[in-house]
Amino acid sequence: MVRRLDVMKWLILLVFAVLISRLGYLQVVQGQHYVRLSDGNRIRIVPIQAPRGIFYDRNGVPLVSKRPSFAVTVATGSSPIPDAEMAALSRILAMDVAEISGKINRHTGFSYVPVRLKTDVDQKTISKIEENRSAFPGIVIKAQPVRKYIYQDFAAHIFGYVGEISGAELQQKKEDGYKTGDIIGKAGLEKVYDKYIRGTAGAERIEVDVNGQPVQMLDERQPVPGNDVVLTLDYSIQQAAEQAMDERLRYLQSRLHRRKAKAAAAVVMNPKTGEILAMASRPAFNPNVFNGGISEKDWNVLVGNPFNPLTNRAIAGEYPPGSVFKIITGTAALELGKVTTQEKILDTGKHWLIPKGNAGGEALGWIDFKEALSKSDNVYFYEMGNRVGIDNLEKYARLYGLGAATGINLPGEAKGLVANRRYKEEMYEDRWYLSETFDAAIGQGFQLVTPLQMAMVMGEVANGGYRYRPFLVSKVVSPAGKTIQAFLPEQTGRATISGPTLAVIRHALQEVALPGGTAAHVFQGFPVAIAGKTGTAENSQGDDHGWFVAYAPFENPQVVVAVVVEHGGYGSQSAAPIAKDILAAVFHVEASQADREKAR
Repeated sequence: MVRRLDVMKWLILLVFAVLISRLGYLQVVQGQHYVRLSDGNRIRIVPIQAPRGIFYDRNGVPLVSKRPSFAVTVATGSSPIPDAEMAALSRILAMDVAEISGKINRHTGFSYVPVRLKTDVDQKTISKIEENRSAFPGIVIKAQPVRKYIYQDFAAHIFGYVGEISGAELQQKKEDGYKTGDIIGKAGLEKVYDKYIRGTAGAERIEVDVNGQPVQMLDERQPVPGNDVVLTLDYSIQQAAEQAMDERLRYLQSRLHRRKAKAAAAVVMNPKTGEILAMASRPAFNPNVFNGGISEKDWNVLVGNPFNPLTNRAIAGEYPPGSVFKIITGTAALELGKVTTQEKILDTGKHWLIPKGNAGGEALGWIDFKEALSKSDNVYFYEMGNRVGIDNLEKYARLYGLGAATGINLPGEAKGLVANRRYKEEMYEDRWYLSETFDAAIGQGFQLVTPLQMAMVMGEVANGGYRYRPFLVSKVVSPAGKTIQAFLPEQTGRATISGPTLAVIRHALQEVALPGGTAAHVFQGFPVAIAGKTGTAENSQGDDHGWFVAYAPFENPQVVVAVVVEHGGYGSQSAAPIAKDILAAVFHVEASQADREKAR
């Protein structure tokens, strides 16, 4: 009996020893681990969105900034929203129940991540939620910065817009630190420079109860604002370009009855560096409508517009270049010795091999190279195409950089198309005809270019053949003013054209704006000497497209301008007046009373 009690006593002591040892282990050795687990059950980390960096023009004018706003959020760690509450919330937010549920369900698995149900809500909506606070225990109104495009649709195609990261984007970017609910750039510079301007999110540590509802904020880490971006853009030139385009489109529609003249594009560039001083596309859109998610109504307005306002025509619009291509045809003919500047060719109104002629059957008689280019004579350049041949036309077009993207730091750039035998054989399984060479020589047929490409061509004529990558951002600057990265001119190629050939072409282009030239009436009395070229591109969908490209001043080129107007008709009527207004802004030329009257 005594022996049995001794055994029991030792067993009890052993059990207590084990329990005490385990308790000591848990409290001393594993104590901090379990404290962290405990805190994890009652403390939630809530991210605080960082304000995006500001866009400035080259002179320090702010163009895209930020403003305070409020968002309606719900935490994924809280209890499911009852049907009655969901229905009431749907009415207040003017959102479908399915849309609200979808946003919440996409965040399933993320512990206590606040889901933005609606961003940038007005005071009326906030008041309704606060008045019924007891009915919405899981809903939180949070202050957050929202993108502010200060001048509405100003340079919209350059800046693009922002929105909440999608599932597909998250899969691509999660290794770079992107998280559910992040606001990212969706288009334009907002997208290209997102990693620079997005900033670093802050965080709040919030204590929650057993139901996952917030009890109190324990502490917070402030977000770090994104870096600012200084553009090559000049606000005053951009404004002048957009205003000139809008006024001319109204004029063409109302006074010349060109009802489809509702789209245009313009590029203004420094030919010595590739800096873009202005880039405009019409029609445009207001990027502010994308804040908080664009409404179905606003989206339908944009995508339902047959003139595609979301498209940046300056880099993505592909057009037949029309007579502006004669610069390239003329280069090929002079460089290959197929014509001299003294030789005169008889223009009877139609070419003698194929009955293709000038607009309206005009006949200029005996003309030399300079007169043919300044007066944009078709018959002369048909003959140049005949002498040069399609293969050499292709060679010189590519020498100028056509048929390839320029490499500008914007998404969505088109390559255009250089007319060539291979393309036709592959696409149409047919051989090449001489009549197609004639078309190619005057910028018709298969030839397609973007306005930016034509600005580049004119820049190469102006600067001696050097091709620079066009760029829009000069530097990225931290909130403290430190330069994070600077962007310098980058030469990407050179059109090896002889000095004499360039001199002849330049003087011929100068005569375009002088008496007898195709743009003489537009630039009459203009105090800055320019070199330019009009173009009228045939269009099977309606009125012809109008072109004008130019550089100025003639003796020391500082700026290149390229303008296209869809369905605008003659380039001298539609595009040249826009270019003149842009050049007037560049060189601070006051508009005359006559010009102002014409614009009305």
